[in-house]
Amino acid sequence: MPTHSEPEAGDGWPVTLSGVTESLVTTRGPNDRWNVAPLGLFSGDPVTARTWGNTRTKRNFHREGGGYVQFVDDPVTFADAALSIVERDDPVLESAAAWAEVSVTSLEVGDEDGTEWERWALEPVDAAVRRTRVPTIDRGFAAVIEATVAASRLGVAGYDDFELRQRLEWCASVVDRAGSDREREALDRLGEHVEW
Repeated sequence: MPTHSEPEAGDGWPVTLSGVTESLVTTRGPNDRWNVAPLGLFSGDPVTARTWGNTRTKRNFHREGGGYVQFVDDPVTFADAALSIVERDDPVLESAAAWAEVSVTSLEVGDEDGTEWERWALEPVDAAVRRTRVPTIDRGFAAVIEATVAASRLGVAGYDDFELRQRLEWCASVVDRAGSDREREALDRLGEHVEW
């Protein structure tokens, strides 16, 4: 039987990126603590990401010039970071399967439906894989990620709250049918952070 090895990541990233990869990023704030927030990584050369509004991530990118991109598979960690303020003493999360320390460069600033965005180029300067596993397709985890995206857009100009709430209900039904206990806990956390 042939054996297959893990595909090699490229350009200093600890994983192979394609499309938009959801990650968490830690950035050091003025209080010397590391703020945890979601960050969608757009594959390409260079890898890019956008910050929306005057977030802690945006301000910390400007102040510090970088942070730590983390690849996690824990839905509760993701939900908390997406919908609340999470700060830590250490930059690397316990739940990170891999991480990359990145330097960032602002590429452009724009406005969409009244919300300012900034596009960044991310360049890895250090990286590590902490654990590997055989990949599986988990509908419950995917539904939690989609729910955090919808919940984070509630009340934002340019998005229809009714449609977002319908999406949240659909995601909740997927988690109810196909999710693990941890994914159900993540959905409960989402309900604690955002009223929907």
